[in-house]
Amino acid sequence: MRSLPRRSLPRRSLLPRVLLLLALLGVPAALGVAPPAPALAADEMMLPVPTVTIYPGDTIKESMLRLQAYPTTYRARAAVIDAPLAIAGRVARRMLLPGEPVPVNAVDDPRLVSRGTPTQMVFEENGLVITAVGAPLQNGGLGETIRVRNTDTNRIVLGTVMADGRVKIGGF
Repeated sequence: MRSLPRRSLPRRSLLPRVLLLLALLGVPAALGVAPPAPALAADEMMLPVPTVTIYPGDTIKESMLRLQAYPTTYRARAAVIDAPLAIAGRVARRMLLPGEPVPVNAVDDPRLVSRGTPTQMVFEENGLVITAVGAPLQNGGLGETIRVRNTDTNRIVLGTVMADGRVKIGGF
């Protein structure tokens, strides 16, 4: 009878196995060693989900979210957000239910300028500052370029939304 050639296996350190065995026996606490953190199973992924019902228009806070494990084979009906920091500080476009992954299209950046609500337009160049009242033709968040109609001249111009809700015209 012929024997198959023996493959050499890589040598592994015994230290992780010994530490795991000690952790299971409760020894690390006595030695002042922290037990190993529970590892995610190879077939799981963590997705942020709301802990409370979030209504449309609500600003999402980090305290409203928690991570929940899903199998890697999980297929959501739509693309979902996989990082809590991608949700925090944004505004819900529709109702988000507790324990359900958040679809990408269900959140939006906060609006600083709303369509039709009068806002101040500012032109600033070489120390010259000109202000006028304008009517935004679209909603806008920080740094977005939007169209604004000057209410005095009815002329439509492009401007960038600033942090204080004003729209900067020209001098980009």
